[in-house]
Amino acid sequence: MSRADGTAGEASQKTFAFAALLLGAAAIAFAPIFVRLSDTGPGASAFWRVALAAAPLWLWVRLSPRTQGGARWPWKPLLIAGLCFAGDLGAWHIAILYTSVANSTLEANFAPIFVTLGAWLLFRARVSRLFLIALAVTLGGAVLLIGPNFALGGRALVGDALGVLTAVFYAGYMLAIKSASVRTTTAGIMAVSTSVAAIALFPYALATADVFLPQSANGWLVLIGLALIPHIAGQSLIAYGFAHLPASFSSVSLLLQPVLAALYAWALLGEAVAPTQMLGGLVVLAGIYLARRGS
Repeated sequence: MSRADGTAGEASQKTFAFAALLLGAAAIAFAPIFVRLSDTGPGASAFWRVALAAAPLWLWVRLSPRTQGGARWPWKPLLIAGLCFAGDLGAWHIAILYTSVANSTLEANFAPIFVTLGAWLLFRARVSRLFLIALAVTLGGAVLLIGPNFALGGRALVGDALGVLTAVFYAGYMLAIKSASVRTTTAGIMAVSTSVAAIALFPYALATADVFLPQSANGWLVLIGLALIPHIAGQSLIAYGFAHLPASFSSVSLLLQPVLAALYAWALLGEAVAPTQMLGGLVVLAGIYLARRGS
């Protein structure tokens, strides 16, 4: 094969990876819509999301190499990843119902901030000046974003707090899978972490959900859609994109997710975004972009 053919093939692969990344972001952005449409409680929808996704993911494991290089699976980081993902879903699904889809999704995307802070605290990773600027910008945007709910108080403010807590849990999940990815495949990471999350969320769902089982066939379809589209399809497409594109470029591309989530909520749920919150959202996106450049 000539050098020109190799270059063309690499360019084609990167184009496909970029398309997969954008489709993955678009798929994950549907998650809060499915949660809003579910006729179960938020804890139950979080449980069913991972429980229904587990079997297809284990089938994926069966059809792919078990580990990279024949190494044993790194159970400790995989268990931590599953527990953090359970915390992520448990907090986020309540946040989606308590505050707006736009707010809860943007707040969940604070994760890169906490990832860098976690890497600094745990691994003594250096923090750049650009990251500190990004942190200040993001906090300023968060004030604009959450500010209107301070006046309202109650559920809306609790929802915003849970949205930020979601980002903390997701940061722990990202750090854990980064450690696990050296020794196992994406299929293994997703299957084990999803199963652990389902086990952890089961008692939580039973204890907190007024309605645990869907009340109709449409209710089951919503939960199946939640498992298949955002969780399996979205996460898998993003994993493929990350594997074939520079991490910084991939991370910035995923900023499409909160924008699409807000558009879906406006088109499908009639959820408007106030001008102040829109400005705050734009500032938050700018801060997250700078944070990813600076970490």
